[in-house]
Amino acid sequence: MKRSIATLTLISLTLFSGLFASDDAFAETHKIVLVAGKPSHPARMHEFNAGVQLMAKCLQDQPDVDVHFVLNGWPKDESVFEDTDAVVFFMDGGGRHEIVQENGKRLKTIQSWTEKGVGLGFMHYGVEVVADQAGEEMKRWVGGHYDHMFSCNPIWEPVFNQFPKHPITQGVEPFKIKDEWYFNMRFLAGIEGNQPVDLDGMKFVPILVASPSDDVRDGPYVYPQGPYEHIEASSGRAEAMMWAVERADGGRGFGFTGGHFHDNWGNENFRKVVLNGVLWIAKAEIPANGVEHPVSEDDLNANLDPKGR
Repeated sequence: MKRSIATLTLISLTLFSGLFASDDAFAETHKIVLVAGKPSHPARMHEFNAGVQLMAKCLQDQPDVDVHFVLNGWPKDESVFEDTDAVVFFMDGGGRHEIVQENGKRLKTIQSWTEKGVGLGFMHYGVEVVADQAGEEMKRWVGGHYDHMFSCNPIWEPVFNQFPKHPITQGVEPFKIKDEWYFNMRFLAGIEGNQPVDLDGMKFVPILVASPSDDVRDGPYVYPQGPYEHIEASSGRAEAMMWAVERADGGRGFGFTGGHFHDNWGNENFRKVVLNGVLWIAKAEIPANGVEHPVSEDDLNANLDPKGR
């Protein structure tokens, strides 16, 4: 009888303590997959493999986040994508973009993710697709894409000194940094992309906006050299170089056109706005001051692709 009473007491205490368990015990884990493209470009440029590993290291201590990375392109084992909340592509794009391979199979796979509300991010060259291959998909998933000979890709140093009130901008201070910042994206419904808008069930918010000088608009661009008349004709216009969307399916997305120079990850605000964006599309909590994780010279030198150094 005494043993029965003791057992009932223990069960009661366990149930009682459960009522007061911390929220952490029931916190939802947000799975993020960062996909790096194959090596390209000279050393310390397009360091996709090193970049996703550095991003993963910066995010690994965030609460309730489970970060995975994939190296050298689309994974052979797609099980890494199971139950994911967000996927970010940092890779070369254009006609050989990883997402358009296998005769459209991968596009269908990604579309199936978005129908479940999975967040998507595309970074640097990864925002460029051939319009006939995946332009409509990119506008539907993340609000826009780089379009060859419509968009342009000069190397320049924009000043980002004003930010919208948005979770991605938490803790981000004004900064300027030299990069191959693409602009004049092909946005949904032909919008310029430098103002927030609700359109076709999508909430679009520009995150990083700056006005290129006429010298920047005149080129040279990285390729083709330019200038392009329609780029020059928009003199004085502000341009979005990072933007965020909330889709009608409940998912989120972002596009980020910087990321050419690997060493830019050493800039706290450059790094923070991207890391915040990754958490946001996964619907994970963003710290009040944004993601703060120091990056050392050793971190920047880690995992670089062998490119004839």
